[in-house]
Amino acid sequence: MGEFVQGYERLSRIGPCVSIFGSARLPEEHAWYQMAQEIAEGLGAKGYGIISGGGPGIMEAANRGAKAVGAPSVGLNIELPHEQKPNDFIDLDKSVDFDYFFVRKVMFVKYSQGFVVMPGGFGTLDEVFEAITLIQTKKIGRFPVVLVGRAYWGGLLDWIETTLKGHGLISPEDTKLFKLVDTADEAIQAIDDFYSRYILKPNF
Repeated sequence: MGEFVQGYERLSRIGPCVSIFGSARLPEEHAWYQMAQEIAEGLGAKGYGIISGGGPGIMEAANRGAKAVGAPSVGLNIELPHEQKPNDFIDLDKSVDFDYFFVRKVMFVKYSQGFVVMPGGFGTLDEVFEAITLIQTKKIGRFPVVLVGRAYWGGLLDWIETTLKGHGLISPEDTKLFKLVDTADEAIQAIDDFYSRYILKPNF
């Protein structure tokens, strides 16, 4: 309960934000790290704050991009066995530590107006599928979920199309709940296109 209260108090005034997800394991010279930073800079320049999981890799790139353009830079850090530390590009008043994944995921959904999902591991997949499930089941309002990297996501999306949809385990329209792009500009445009039709507001 204390983590919920802390999260609500710390994040209640951050304004419209986009969460950027991806692997913690990628160094800054990696192309995906650099693309995440570019996306964060582009979204930040358009008035969005950036939320990340607070750690290294893609998360650091996201906060670094936000910081570079003076956008709100939020880090929702999780305490893990290998002791993930908050990266150096999070605004000091917008860094929140969590013990529990489920509380942290509530904060991502509650305070994000969109998800940009870079290549990542199990944690990244967990975040994206939970968001899609919540939208699919109408537990939350729809918001843009943008997957970046056709070469990375293509195999999974083919499986969703041929196996899940092919066996009738999801509805035909469910594959429209997310968008696949290849470049930073396309990711930024996908968020812009969605909100050209809606007024930005928190998800509550």
